[in-house]
Amino acid sequence: MAARSSAVRVARQLTFSAARRPGMLVCQRWQVQAQKQRLFSVSAALKEKKYTEDHEWIELSADGKTCTLGISEYAAQALGDVVYIELPQTGMEVSEGDAIGAVESVKSASDILTPVPGTVAEVNDVLEKTPANINKDPEGESWIAKITVSGEPEGKLMSKEEYTAFTEDA
Repeated sequence: MAARSSAVRVARQLTFSAARRPGMLVCQRWQVQAQKQRLFSVSAALKEKKYTEDHEWIELSADGKTCTLGISEYAAQALGDVVYIELPQTGMEVSEGDAIGAVESVKSASDILTPVPGTVAEVNDVLEKTPANINKDPEGESWIAKITVSGEPEGKLMSKEEYTAFTEDA
């Protein structure tokens, strides 16, 4: 009984002393600043992903000269376990709507279409060695290619919300 009451007393003392520590207090000025929106988030609009009806996504770089291309999460889930990816060649000239590669899974195969004209500047070589990564992070580290843009896309590009509604209707 004595050991139990001393344990309760020690717990109360620790709680009381932790609450009085200066490190545990938060400066009111910092709380106010944390609540304000960041003013330098202008680049967020430039970094917004756009989606195609063929289930690719595209993200324009901040300089507006290159874009990153990949397949959407919806497409990755629909394909199932990806076993092979055919990537485009660096330096390849592409027009809007061209097939620049393919994704093969245990269920099916699908072409990768580019929604913008330009030149393939870089490809994600990691996907050739480990194509299953596209199932883990299709809209992040598992991008397909980076394209130096030479013109405006003429086809329909959708925002995340529009694309979500599009896939729910399908």
